[in-house]
Amino acid sequence: MSRRDLFRTGLTVLIAAVAAALATAAGAAPAPPSSLAIVVRDQTVLRATPHATGQQQALLWQGEVVEVRGERIDHVQVWDHARERGGYVDASRLRRTTLAAAEAPELLALVGFVRETPGSEALGIGLAAAYLKAATPDALRGAGGAEAFDAIGTMADRLALRASLGSGAPAGTAPGRAETALIAHLEAVARHGIAFRSFERDGAMRICYDGDAFRRVLANAAAEPRQRARAALGLTRADCIDPALPVSERHSLDLWRADVLDRVDTAQLPAHWKSRVAMRRASVWSGLAFQRARRGDTPIADDAARRAIAELADVRRGELADDDLAGWHDAAIRVGASRWAAADAPAQLAKRNVRVATVPGEPGQTCVLLVDASKGDASAPLARRCTYGVVWTASAVVNREGNALALAVQPMEAWRELWLFTRQAQDGWSVQVLPPSATAPEVGYAEFAGWVPGGRQVLVARESRGAKGLKRNFEVVRLDTLGTERQAGDPTILGPFMRWQDAGWKRETVSLR
Repeated sequence: MSRRDLFRTGLTVLIAAVAAALATAAGAAPAPPSSLAIVVRDQTVLRATPHATGQQQALLWQGEVVEVRGERIDHVQVWDHARERGGYVDASRLRRTTLAAAEAPELLALVGFVRETPGSEALGIGLAAAYLKAATPDALRGAGGAEAFDAIGTMADRLALRASLGSGAPAGTAPGRAETALIAHLEAVARHGIAFRSFERDGAMRICYDGDAFRRVLANAAAEPRQRARAALGLTRADCIDPALPVSERHSLDLWRADVLDRVDTAQLPAHWKSRVAMRRASVWSGLAFQRARRGDTPIADDAARRAIAELADVRRGELADDDLAGWHDAAIRVGASRWAAADAPAQLAKRNVRVATVPGEPGQTCVLLVDASKGDASAPLARRCTYGVVWTASAVVNREGNALALAVQPMEAWRELWLFTRQAQDGWSVQVLPPSATAPEVGYAEFAGWVPGGRQVLVARESRGAKGLKRNFEVVRLDTLGTERQAGDPTILGPFMRWQDAGWKRETVSLR
């Protein structure tokens, strides 16, 4: 099924699920006025009698819908179709609804009040589902429908994030109160047609909202620019991409993500929303640059890389909220990893004693050869190393002494290594790899920043983001051992960086942002 077909069927599925959740049992007649109620508080007890001492039948959670059968004292007699059980509930814990069109504005106002309250996502989605059932078709096609689906997407996305942050109990142990409530909230919203996907990423379980409500916001002509931007950002999250997705499908997905983001009219957005969209576009286009380069589509890889750099340049650092800083750094690292797709080979390389050449290796591999520039004989290279990544030959640069060459190699979309070819007096030429980090962060790059005269040291900028956050270092590295002699988070406090940094690196790098 195509993505367009999925988009069309998503609307039908959610409408049907909302109707089923807010209707009576299958095959029953439509509920009469005042026959439904939404649970507004967690751990609401369903009792056998209308008294606090009555036997507990079940625990109800916010956002769940029950059918009202009657009233007694200060309790409401209800029937829970999900559990197929009836009983009495304290009336103060329910919000009764007629699902009449006249009630729709009030329900939408309640949705707006609840949507920004962390921990109340299930209740907000339940109220939004009631609004969708009560509103007229014209209202759903207008601003009210856009607002409701925007709220559903926002709350479902936040609930998925809560579920991904390790709220679950350790294996083999009983879940605590918070974990029990989280599980109950997920089950409650599932009855309203909210679907989630889950997969393992970096040893942890990631739960993501499937984005159906966001798609419907984009399809609504009455949606405001900010709602469209929020929907586009919700649909294009990098951390909600299945790591096991095949390469061909990942390329198609990223093309779709780029198209979704391009549909957002940033001219009508506030500055900080413009920057959020620009950051996401920069991330997506940097990934496309790598994918296209790996496929051999060099010209369009160059266009994608230039687009990524331009989008990153449009981000206004001073307009970012505190919560946006992590996304800004992530986008910058991704752009930095692929920026060589937009670069031309340096002219000074041809004047040196060595150069690099590439030849095919095993299927999918590229082999890098270090060749004597005076002989130009690739059949007898001075050094050789193969990779399944993209070799950015435009990055190759030789030091003044002619005993070292630096080369950027990108094995993954957001991961770029620095290969250093060095010549030792006795052993000849060899190649060593300097990764962005000694650990295994999610994204990062290591790049050449300049040669220190004498042929013994190289300046390196390394930046990565992992579980412990952002790490950015500027280092003076020994060529013989790749050991770091000096390092700092600010290059201005390192003398060699101030004196010997490469002008081209300083002009193009994102590490000095």
